[in-house]
Amino acid sequence: MTVARVETPDRQDVPVSMVERMTLILDAFPGPSARLTLEDVARITHLPRSTAHRILDQLLKVSWLEHSSFGYSLGPRALHLGGVADDTSELRAVASTHLHTLMLRTGLTVHLGVLDEGRIHYLDKIGARFATSVPSRVGGYAPAHCTALGRAMLAWLPPEEVDERVGEDLRAMTGNTVADRRALHHELTRVRGRHGIALERSECFDDIACVAAAIRAPEGPIGAISLVGDSSTPLERVAPLVLDAARQVTLELFPDFDSRRGRALRSV
Repeated sequence: MTVARVETPDRQDVPVSMVERMTLILDAFPGPSARLTLEDVARITHLPRSTAHRILDQLLKVSWLEHSSFGYSLGPRALHLGGVADDTSELRAVASTHLHTLMLRTGLTVHLGVLDEGRIHYLDKIGARFATSVPSRVGGYAPAHCTALGRAMLAWLPPEEVDERVGEDLRAMTGNTVADRRALHHELTRVRGRHGIALERSECFDDIACVAAAIRAPEGPIGAISLVGDSSTPLERVAPLVLDAARQVTLELFPDFDSRRGRALRSV
């Protein structure tokens, strides 16, 4: 009698050793502020749910992971080992909850970025299904002059500093890119006129639109938050949510700074 063999392709790929399984779970997190549920971890790693839960608990106890109402995230030990806990670690930590709230309320992809000379540096990217269509990555860069993140921050810098950062020749990323310094300054004036809301459609990436607002300190912008959708997304409707999130992060980082007026509040 011939006995039919039952194939179990997923199980044979699951590592046996505890070290390998722990590594598999840590590798499941795509970025420093990524949040995964127990179900997410079990699905990504192909580990049994009970096994994943047991290892997650062990990783929590030794600070490789953290846990909140949003799910599991990389802990301080993992961030320090990966070189992520730099001078932006406090910004990331304070912004994290607000980024996830924005994503849950809008269903759009959320970015956190900082200025690096004439570029923006993506610190975090959080999103659902559409996120894979957005050609950005944590740790990556994009020109500041044609991104909502960049303009949101450039708008609060002196014009001469803007010119120094972006340089003489503005790179045209698409056929819609504002690639002229005079036009850029005009756009930055419009950002300030909208109380800090920056918008761009298909200027950095084709068929991608963004709205952003800066996180500001007394000395100037230190970061920005953006919502990203396709070019037809009515981002004007969600712009107030981005602006409020940026102001909330500013308030938590600098309680005495009034970002609406751009000055430190002093007690009478």
